[in-house]
Amino acid sequence: MTLIGHVESLWRYPVKSMRGEALPEAFVSFSGILGDRLYAVHNSAAPKAFPYLTARGRSDMLLYRPFFRDPERAALPSNLAEADALGPGVTPLYPSPDELAVDVETPSGVVLGIDDPKLLGVLSNDKSAASALTIRRSDRAMTDCRPISIFSTQTIRTIGEAIGLSLDQRRFRANIYIDLASGEGFAEDQYVGRQFRIGSKVVMAVLERDIRCKMIGFDPETAKANLEILKYIARNHDGKAGIYAAVLVEGMVRAGDEIRLLE
Repeated sequence: MTLIGHVESLWRYPVKSMRGEALPEAFVSFSGILGDRLYAVHNSAAPKAFPYLTARGRSDMLLYRPFFRDPERAALPSNLAEADALGPGVTPLYPSPDELAVDVETPSGVVLGIDDPKLLGVLSNDKSAASALTIRRSDRAMTDCRPISIFSTQTIRTIGEAIGLSLDQRRFRANIYIDLASGEGFAEDQYVGRQFRIGSKVVMAVLERDIRCKMIGFDPETAKANLEILKYIARNHDGKAGIYAAVLVEGMVRAGDEIRLLE
């Protein structure tokens, strides 16, 4: 197995389109990183094909900070060691809904429970009435496409150099940021159709390149827009940056883990 890089950092986003959190380690399941995009704000006034309130239409959602009330229980299955000891393919015990409860800190510093109606009132505006908004919870990550999104630090640097900016990686909202040994931007594209192992156990299949939208133009600290980022990717890389993967073997992934290409 060829070493192609290392995990630079791991991220999950408890509420779709809100701020994410960096993790030192994460349990990666078939449906994605445990706790990732577990909640979303459903907008009944939105098109049926994409019925969520997101930062694409409400950029200040990026300034809301969700966090798990019990971060230890939300980190990994409670019996993971015992399940692993029984051999491959044993399904571990996932946290209960109560153990995955989330609170949200608003941009003004107020903390509200994910199930507090006041949160929907804060998120509403003239385009999205509070009466049209509800909180949806799913055991399957409510990602736009595939369970896992991956982005290399080299690609971030390449885009930044091209448009003359130092880019915050959080713009790209990936689950796994990787540091590739090749040192080349967009080098992750070559792994579409291939499989790699991360750490000692997790195996992923890279399915496709990630089609980007205007979300990457919003500064994660200020929510201000910069159109040049998406324009550069559209002109030079078919509007795609980063890759999507599906999980073939579940397990723990940690920052610094080796990434090896399966021959």
